[in-house]
Amino acid sequence: MGLRGVVWNDTERRPRALVRVVLLIVVSALLAVGTSVGATVGFGSLRAWLATRFGEAVAAAGGAVVGIALTGGTVTLSVLIAGRYIDRRRLRDFGLRLDRDWWLDCGFGLALGAGLMALLFLVTLAAGWVRVTGTVQPRSGFVVRFTGLVAVFVVVGVYEELLLRGYLLTNAAEGFAGTLGERGAVVSATLLSSLVFGLAHANNPNATTLSTLAIVVAGVMLAAGYVLTGELAVPIGLHITWNLFQGGVFGFPVSGLGVGASVVAVEETGPDVVTGGAFGPEAGLLGLGAMAVGTAAIAVWVKWRTGDLRIDSAVTTPELRPERDGSIDRDRWEPAPDE
Repeated sequence: MGLRGVVWNDTERRPRALVRVVLLIVVSALLAVGTSVGATVGFGSLRAWLATRFGEAVAAAGGAVVGIALTGGTVTLSVLIAGRYIDRRRLRDFGLRLDRDWWLDCGFGLALGAGLMALLFLVTLAAGWVRVTGTVQPRSGFVVRFTGLVAVFVVVGVYEELLLRGYLLTNAAEGFAGTLGERGAVVSATLLSSLVFGLAHANNPNATTLSTLAIVVAGVMLAAGYVLTGELAVPIGLHITWNLFQGGVFGFPVSGLGVGASVVAVEETGPDVVTGGAFGPEAGLLGLGAMAVGTAAIAVWVKWRTGDLRIDSAVTTPELRPERDGSIDRDRWEPAPDE
């Protein structure tokens, strides 16, 4: 196999999986430079204007939403560009086929995330490992701050799942499939994407080696919803309410970060190894237990809804966008074949 064969898949007429991932990183970096320049120029002025015109609560919430929207927009645009010109795929082919079944699965994911966090909170409260110190905090501007929090976690849930499960896991599984087979490819791709997920949170405030490993496990739980359905509906819904109910409802830190508004204010008094301490429940034994319950619940849901429990073929078998004239897409770069 020559150099061309190392980087280019002649059968699929697109770069090989590793090259596709590297090119996505390049595209994301270029877009991030552009958005960061624009944000540096206008973000401070926008926040100051919001604070003067509407108050600090609106400025804080609006600033958080704008900041995360820039990040989410950059990631989504990167996947769109990479999908169109590198992967030969539409955005919907990364797990976003928004039909009735997709929204049904998303609703399940939303309910599951809320239920897991409610269960975790009740267990810690009953065991005396957490103490309720107040409700609806802060009183001033709570509705605005909480609304901003909902918007932030929706954006985070969508773009992180699109990037890590929709793009990275899918391309890794396709790349591994030729040598490891479908099952081995999906297991390896799940571990790889989950490891990246964990490392992405390794520099968060109060992060430890244990918290990073716990986030890797959370990545496996989220991946389960994708590999069993071929859609991002379950992991997106689960990701959104897992974060929202953890921080915005029950007042726990979310991956080491404070959220600025919560329905319930709490003080943790239990052992950190159980509660997760300053990083939040995800880093404790209770959080790991919730992840195990969540993974099992996803399997039960998929089995009940589809009557089957198996790896969805969409994860390892690409549905490539058809080429225009049957031989080459003129809008895409393609290396010339060897003479």
